[in-house]
Amino acid sequence: MFRELERKNKALTRDDCIAVLKNETRGVLSVAGDHGYPYGMPMNHWYNEEDGAIYFHCGNASSHRMDALQKHNKVSFCVYDKGYQKEGDWALYVKSVIVFGKIEVITDQEVIRNITTKLSYKFTDDSDFIERTIRGNINRTILLKLQPEHICGKLVHEK
Repeated sequence: MFRELERKNKALTRDDCIAVLKNETRGVLSVAGDHGYPYGMPMNHWYNEEDGAIYFHCGNASSHRMDALQKHNKVSFCVYDKGYQKEGDWALYVKSVIVFGKIEVITDQEVIRNITTKLSYKFTDDSDFIERTIRGNINRTILLKLQPEHICGKLVHEK
């Protein structure tokens, strides 16, 4: 159902793809938006090794994103790393990963608290701040679970 990577010599292994998803903090979540236009938005995420899902939190139940997801739950999510340079080369080597799958809205408050706490630790170790923020926003927090159906990645030399 999903297309194969054309330049197979650039393909990342599954483990490399997971490492990018685990280590990077942001990506672009794309949904089928209004009037058939794609709608992509930057999102913080957390990759859960236990269930292989990617989680996002947001806070607005009436938004372009949520309206789109209610109509069509298939999405793509793109993440790329900061890249690196080899000595003497000006161009970056960048790893990128694209995930295709379906989004589910999670409503269980304990799951929301657990996952948003783990996601927050990607950004800060300030447990007091995390707990205070989650406690103050838990009733307005929406948790999205992306269950991957296909993950692919590649290493590109931006030359």
